[in-house]
Amino acid sequence: MGDYSELYQAILEGNAKKAKEITEAALAAGADPSELLSRYMIPAMDEVGKRFECQEYFVPELLIAGRAMKTALELLTPRLAASGAKAAGKVIIGTVKGDLHDIGKNLVASMLEGGGFQVTDLGVDVPAEKFVEAVGDQEGIIVAMSALLTTTMVYMREVIKALENAGIRNRVKVMVGGAPITQQFADQIGADGYSDNASGAVTLARRLVGLATAA
Repeated sequence: MGDYSELYQAILEGNAKKAKEITEAALAAGADPSELLSRYMIPAMDEVGKRFECQEYFVPELLIAGRAMKTALELLTPRLAASGAKAAGKVIIGTVKGDLHDIGKNLVASMLEGGGFQVTDLGVDVPAEKFVEAVGDQEGIIVAMSALLTTTMVYMREVIKALENAGIRNRVKVMVGGAPITQQFADQIGADGYSDNASGAVTLARRLVGLATAA
């Protein structure tokens, strides 16, 4: 396989057009889509996360890097599926019922995709039953909930109760986040994890996938 380090750089710089062009050229040259993802794209998004944590990057940089990653990933997804390549894990994400805020949720979803996760985005104002329906009979799934309002964050408890009532709580890991959310609140409602930023959410998701696999 050739050297496609320019793809890494394009994602790091948030250059979606260049990321797409390099990915198209690489695939045309016979590059392995799994290699492109694991050697260049995921490491680029990991570096974006590190720079965010060090305050070298801020939300705008995360957003444009995520967009560049998604542009390239859209070209790889059909080929990855055809080859049977496995994602790092599966995440069902949504902003809970009564809350229409999606910027933070979208950012986390992009970072998770950049981290190699298969993400199903349920959108905003998501009722508990929709989370339950999305999980279905799958195992090892992460349910990620977001809320920006103190009036809606309490609904996260209802979603966890719905998962319990449906008999599937033991088959999923639940992570929560959003401006008013704290670790204490996450513990109170019985969530498996909490992160206060998109980069940390990827690290958390990877840890939860490991726990789910070991369970």
